[in-house]
Amino acid sequence: MSNVEQVQQATKDIGDVATTSAHTFASSFQTIATAHADYAKKAMQDSSEFFAKLTSVKEPAKVMELQSEYAKNAYETFVVESKKLSELYADLFKQTTRPLQDLIAKSKAA
Repeated sequence: MSNVEQVQQATKDIGDVATTSAHTFASSFQTIATAHADYAKKAMQDSSEFFAKLTSVKEPAKVMELQSEYAKNAYETFVVESKKLSELYADLFKQTTRPLQDLIAKSKAA
């Protein structure tokens, strides 16, 4: 294979890698955006339910109990969703860089 053909093949390979990474990024980004939207929707629903319950409470002790329960549940949900989102971001990075890693490995083997 001549130098010109090698350069042309390398250029094609890099273009293919960029295209694959872009498609993977777009798909993964959509998944992440959906997860963020779902979390925001759930948080708003939980807040709305909390305030609805809060307006019906007449005893200070019950208010404190309700607030503590809401804070605990909100924190637990936040931790679970944060872990889920961080895993999605880590997967996005892995999937987006995998074609480049494969190309590098292919170049070293050749």
